Amino acid sequence: MEEIQSQSDHYRSSSSSVSSPASRVPSSNFFYLRKPGSLRQPISFEDSPDWGDTDTDVRVEEGGDSINVATTPVSPSLSKLNSESLPSPHLPEGPAVPRKVAGASVVWKELTVTIKGKRKYSDKVVKNSTGYALPGTMTVIMGPAKSGKSTLLRAIAGRLHPSARIYGEVFVNGVKSDMPYGSYGYVERETTLIGALTVREFLYYSALLQLPGFFCQKKNVVEDAIHAMSLGDYANKLIGGHCYMKGLASGERRRVSIARELVMKPHILFIDEPLYHLDSVSALLMMVTLKKLASTGYTLIFTIYQSSTEVFGLFDRICLLSNGNTLFFGETLACLQHFSNAGFPCPIMQSPSDHFLRAINTDFDRIIAMCKNWQDDNGEFSSVNMDTAVAIRTLEATYKSSADAAAVETMTLRLIEKEGPALKSKGKASTATRIAVLTWRSLLVMSREWKYYWLRLILYMLLTLCIGTVFSGLGHSLSSVVTRVAAIFVFVSFCSLLSIAGVPSLLKEIKIYACEESNQHSGALAFLLGQLLSSIPFLFLISISSSLVFYFLVGLRDEFSLLMYFVLNFFMCLLVNDGLVLVIASLWQDAFWSVLTLLCIHVVMMLSAGYFRIRNALPGPVWMYPISYISFHTYSIQGLLENEYLGTFFAVGQVRSISGFQALQSAYNISGDNNSKWENLLVLFLMAVGYRIFVLVLLCFCVRRKTGLLKSFPCNQDTTITR
Repeated sequence: MEEIQSQSDHYRSSSSSVSSPASRVPSSNFFYLRKPGSLRQPISFEDSPDWGDTDTDVRVEEGGDSINVATTPVSPSLSKLNSESLPSPHLPEGPAVPRKVAGASVVWKELTVTIKGKRKYSDKVVKNSTGYALPGTMTVIMGPAKSGKSTLLRAIAGRLHPSARIYGEVFVNGVKSDMPYGSYGYVERETTLIGALTVREFLYYSALLQLPGFFCQKKNVVEDAIHAMSLGDYANKLIGGHCYMKGLASGERRRVSIARELVMKPHILFIDEPLYHLDSVSALLMMVTLKKLASTGYTLIFTIYQSSTEVFGLFDRICLLSNGNTLFFGETLACLQHFSNAGFPCPIMQSPSDHFLRAINTDFDRIIAMCKNWQDDNGEFSSVNMDTAVAIRTLEATYKSSADAAAVETMTLRLIEKEGPALKSKGKASTATRIAVLTWRSLLVMSREWKYYWLRLILYMLLTLCIGTVFSGLGHSLSSVVTRVAAIFVFVSFCSLLSIAGVPSLLKEIKIYACEESNQHSGALAFLLGQLLSSIPFLFLISISSSLVFYFLVGLRDEFSLLMYFVLNFFMCLLVNDGLVLVIASLWQDAFWSVLTLLCIHVVMMLSAGYFRIRNALPGPVWMYPISYISFHTYSIQGLLENEYLGTFFAVGQVRSISGFQALQSAYNISGDNNSKWENLLVLFLMAVGYRIFVLVLLCFCVRRKTGLLKSFPCNQDTTITR
């Protein structure tokens, strides 16, 4: 006991002299130490030593385009921390990025973002935020959930939703202007990747969609992006897995989404939550990779919720938000100093980001209320009792009156005054190129997605085989007319109903389009034509295989021209139905509601198709007008029956005979004109075109509105609006 007490006293005597971060952070790693005597007590904000004061010196080199920001510490211990205690992390070995990238300085000044409520724009998500980001550095926007991190990032990039309003100014290289296409990249928190493609294939097709020029010129930028994000070992591996092959882990998938934006070699890279759904090892590897990327000249701005101590040591600057208020902006180590000056020093052996969030996250108030209702093992109440609202007000007031805020104001003014080269658009791929790329990519995906395409083909064959065997051996007598009408109705209706199985694949394509459209990699017309051209071979394969099985099992008229019309009619029916599925999927963008809506629509169309009750006898107001006229079942079945029975005759007794048109009058309404079947085929074609036009409108307004770019805002008398 005496030895333990003496060791404890020796530690306390040594730790009592610790008055600066240098003595708290060992030089070999980033971990903080904590006194052994406090390990059993709850973490509080009073068990950490005070920090020394620092002053921030902002220096702009007049002789060149580079801008340096130096933090000049007053405390020698803090100087030691900056120079020795936090060495640069070891970067992973691999091929170096061959070319440097000219970054750009970004300044946002007094940005305020309001979201439209029920009546007016009243909810301020971001309030008077000011900061900057420099080339070759990583600037992180940190804060608890719903603190305005993503909104501020979108406001700087000019990608806010149209329902939001932004007030303030954003400068790029000292110029107040929008960032042109290709000058910046934006990575969403949740991005959609194509699992059926390898990493190299996915990036290559992305490069073809983004960059102008020839195909052979895109390979170098793809390889550079793969090496920059340390994806060399996964370049030939499928992203989402295929059949029995395992896909990429979440960390590699996240790096692929970032690499997609790097093929343009942008000056500025915005990333929303790069550590989203990553474990500690993957998060550290991600941040080390981004640190290596920033060293090549990129300007990196990203949001983060929480990080480990090692990850925190990689940040260059931090913008700390809480409820839209800026509690600090500056160097990461100066943020620790700021909390100490405000009376909330970081405890030993606690991650700085955990400490920051503990102080400014209002959700901890509920934990405090819970802690007051129970006692710990020693019979004492928990010491987690700090009022978060008080901490936020204290930190905000301390920052506004600190030298850090003054340094930020000085730096932003100097960056605005020193204009750099204007960012220029790098050009886009032509619409024809994008259509060709999207078509070929979709064909490749269809050939590999057995669950959504080849399995559907097998199901169509099985269903057609079942229908054909049930209605086989009908013959060509007058008594078989009614049964043959039933067979054609069941074939068209059930096969069209089976196309609902393609909803998941179409939803995937829509999500990929929305992701690419948000970054202007694709367009509504290019996506629609690419999807149409790629689906035509697959739909034609289904139509010809199913038609042949049904045609010969049921025993329809053995003429080649009639068989070709049957195949063409069913193909147009599938094309119309595919357009209908695309319309509903674009409206809902949800699998459950899309399937439910399509089932209801198909049932209503089958009821009004004229089989259960002759079309002329349907109730006029609703079922006949307009439902029977907008049902593609009506035109497909009518055309197939006209193809089968017009020009045929059935004997009635030994003397009299009737035409096929007369034989069908009691079972189904058809026209006696020989050209009527081609008119029905034309109506199906026009319906297919009409559905595609409707989809184009939905993609331009509904889908784009959800991921819409905010281009401009109405001016305000008091504030200049630039995005």
